[in-house]
Amino acid sequence: MADNNNTLILASGSTYRRELLGRLGLAFEAWSPAIDESARPGEAPRATAVRLARAKAEAGAARSPRAWIIGSDQVADVDGRAEGKPGTLENARRQLARLSGRTVHFHTALCVMHAALARRHEHVVTTEVVFRKLDAAEIERYLAREPALDCAGSAKSEGLGIALLERLTSDDPTALVGLPLAALAAILRGEGFAIP
Repeated sequence: MADNNNTLILASGSTYRRELLGRLGLAFEAWSPAIDESARPGEAPRATAVRLARAKAEAGAARSPRAWIIGSDQVADVDGRAEGKPGTLENARRQLARLSGRTVHFHTALCVMHAALARRHEHVVTTEVVFRKLDAAEIERYLAREPALDCAGSAKSEGLGIALLERLTSDDPTALVGLPLAALAAILRGEGFAIP
């Protein structure tokens, strides 16, 4: 693996984050850190997202200390309780029924660091999402067409899942997909990357 001051590494196994980072037109490598993504007892969802983004970046920095490492994590928050990725269709059905008519805050944390240069930037974008009132038939039709089993909240806003939402409010629409590109681009520009 290349390891120099201009190397950019995305510390994530997420295909969504890789696709988003690709939009910036920069060469990068992707590497999936093996970290426990469980929330700690009593930990607020926003704090979990920040801690996990930092842990991913730190794992990447330990492996490639002379590269720029991007770590990101997202946690869905319903009244202070974290909602995770459903993993199964049954869990997705239950989760969508639970979120029906509710407001969910998606905290997307970003950590960009370079160990050798002792540089670290952190940023959090919170997106407020209001789910429509959903009946069981709508949930079934959605999951039959787009089983969002790897998405917190069980709905892909960048796909058909947008039809499940009443509204969303965010400083950066890419944050809801998993990587806040506006904040990331600003950080990288500040560190000398040419974007665009």
